[in-house]
Amino acid sequence: MKVVVTGGAGFIGSNLCARLLDEGHNVLCVDNLLTGSEQNISPLRGHPQFTFLHHDVTQPFSFEADAIFHMASPASPVGYMEHPIETILVNSQGTYQMLEQARKQKAMFLFSSTSEAYGDPLVHPQREDYWGNVNPIGPRACYDESKRLGETLTMEFCRQYGINARIVRIFNTYGPNSQTDDGRMIPNFITQALQNEPLTVYGDGNKTRSICYVNDLVEGLMLAIFQPHTAGEVFNLGNTEERTVLEFAHMIIRLCNSSSSIIFEPSRIDDPERRRPDISKVQKVLGWQLKINMEEGLRQTIEWFRSHSNRLSDVSEPVRTSN
Repeated sequence: MKVVVTGGAGFIGSNLCARLLDEGHNVLCVDNLLTGSEQNISPLRGHPQFTFLHHDVTQPFSFEADAIFHMASPASPVGYMEHPIETILVNSQGTYQMLEQARKQKAMFLFSSTSEAYGDPLVHPQREDYWGNVNPIGPRACYDESKRLGETLTMEFCRQYGINARIVRIFNTYGPNSQTDDGRMIPNFITQALQNEPLTVYGDGNKTRSICYVNDLVEGLMLAIFQPHTAGEVFNLGNTEERTVLEFAHMIIRLCNSSSSIIFEPSRIDDPERRRPDISKVQKVLGWQLKINMEEGLRQTIEWFRSHSNRLSDVSEPVRTSN
């Protein structure tokens, strides 16, 4: 099958490209490298069924596809706050461009949305039928609201044109190919711990998160697009094991055998207090199950960071974190 992955040089996108190649698909990876990295796809470049195109998906381009995974977008607080306009455009104009291609080519389409679509939720855990609690003019709105608009576009193309499209809301994910300074809690805690630097926690550390290993997440993405009768559906993908930010910090210090301490900074604006998905729908409809337990996933991620220590040495200033 001919598969296009936009944002394919990003953290999740590159892991998805590798899995698609393992399954025998022809993969076109499209990325403008705004926040993606060629290092993430360097192991794939010699594969005969892999092609990389350096391109901004907000601009038209030609390709053939049986399936499109639209993963393109800055996805970390650092990334989308540094590139707010680009984030808005890729999730609106870029989504429209990809949906038009899906319509013309009768290709399957998956829009990668986010748990941030729920904002700072008033309902816990978050189900797919919850509409969210989002600040439409806050500093995170460039990401939150553009993803919500991308969802709207996707559903309108389903209703108006009958395209085979679905939405996946991705909750906190971690694993290999993470960026060291992108603002995500787990990679930044690991980076700090491996360098025996203080781990920075915003607030009192009692905010909660649930984290999903990227291999499990990619399995869910594959099921969501390739399983029959999923057009027009919305699925949460994430882990239901909820821990406080402070618990994650202590766990990573222990697993890294680090001498790091923990420092506290004021909370970030609109940073959600609690975040945990209800995954009963994806379990029932797709049969998706988590396979990697948290401690094993963290050990594998830490080992990946150790083996790619050059990425740590490239960080020339203190790691910027957001919980």
